[in-house]
Amino acid sequence: MRVRLFSFALLAFGVHCAAQNSAAATSAPRGDAKAGEHLAYTCSGCHGIPNYKNAYPHYHVPKIAGQNYEYLVAAFKGYQDGTRAHPTMRAQARSFSDTDIADLSTYLSTLTPESK
Repeated sequence: MRVRLFSFALLAFGVHCAAQNSAAATSAPRGDAKAGEHLAYTCSGCHGIPNYKNAYPHYHVPKIAGQNYEYLVAAFKGYQDGTRAHPTMRAQARSFSDTDIADLSTYLSTLTPESK
């Protein structure tokens, strides 16, 4: 009986923590999608071309439309601080302010990814 009660209490605590984390994530500040749309114009030059491969370093350019907001913010920050290595993306990200990153990430995360 004690084990069951302990298990139930542990489960209830886990549900409570998950709800708190979810509420915090949904209340995180987001940017202005309209401003992000304006900034994202140059992104489509590489990320908007189906099956595009980068010349150097050679790899498939990922689609960013519909990507998770938090992931996009982390990626931009990684390119800015050098923990992500790609010369073109590093130059692009370094030109963005924190507001620009929030705006771009908001806009890109609202797009519907192409199905291909």
